[in-house]
Amino acid sequence: MDLRKLQRVVVDALEDVKAQDIRVYNTTGLSDLFDRVIIASGTSNRQTRALASHVGERVKTAGGHVVSTEGEDSGEWVLVDLGDVVVHIMQPAIRAYYALEELWGDKPVRVRLGAPAPGAAAHMALPAAGAGHTAGGAGSGTSGRIAGKRPAPRTRTTAAAPAAGHRAGRVAR
Repeated sequence: MDLRKLQRVVVDALEDVKAQDIRVYNTTGLSDLFDRVIIASGTSNRQTRALASHVGERVKTAGGHVVSTEGEDSGEWVLVDLGDVVVHIMQPAIRAYYALEELWGDKPVRVRLGAPAPGAAAHMALPAAGAGHTAGGAGSGTSGRIAGKRPAPRTRTTAAAPAAGHRAGRVAR
């Protein structure tokens, strides 16, 4: 199966089961074993197992081959080996601890997340080296914000100093 098609099938399968913080990295030149690493988070053991199972089913349906799946017993970190693509599905605490984005994150791949609404521009996610930034709010992956771009810092406004004769909101007598 073509690498781009396989990548698309995997990302779509992850989105079907509501994976959070999906990242795709180009590992060509970093590893001779595979060309893409896809990292996603699931909120529970049950969800990580369901994500891995759904990825395997969708790849097989599309004509691909699942080389192996590991970690389904515990469900904290499930690895799906698809040959040219390796998918890591992890719970957030495990993902933060192992920080695979730091290992594979040199070459992020732009991937469309979510189906575009009719007449609207498709949403894009640009993976970043730092974990914890989602492509959308609450892990939806479908807001218009580009993943990895931090929002502009909020400016804090301070209240004006109290007028003379006032102390902490009370009138001096």
